[in-house]
Amino acid sequence: MKPTHIEHIGIAVKDLESAIAFYEKTYGFECYKIEEVADQKVRTAFFMVGQTKIELLESTSPEGPIAKFIEKKGEGIHHLAFAVQGIEEQLAHVESAGVTLIDKAPRKGAEGLDIAFLHPKSTFGVLTELCEKK
Repeated sequence: MKPTHIEHIGIAVKDLESAIAFYEKTYGFECYKIEEVADQKVRTAFFMVGQTKIELLESTSPEGPIAKFIEKKGEGIHHLAFAVQGIEEQLAHVESAGVTLIDKAPRKGAEGLDIAFLHPKSTFGVLTELCEKK
């Protein structure tokens, strides 16, 4: 597998509006999009930093994965996302290399990307997302 670039860094936050205000005021970033991904129980906000995005993630449900993450670990970096081409083939490749997949097949994520997650127990503790723009 050879990712083309870091697509984004996902950061779990309790309050999306407060976090957006912080990133805009402190770093001078401009939030260019806010989106809800209902099936993942999350609202996201995006900032561009060069070619890489920062994705802020706020849970829309106490049972959502972001709420559970914050409850267990607190706010902070949630995942690292790599842009890839041929996401299905990339999943097969990493699985054959012994990586445990959270998603055996891609699903739709924010910004219309096809996404799939790799289990952090197989990636040195880093929840890793593969993304493909189709």
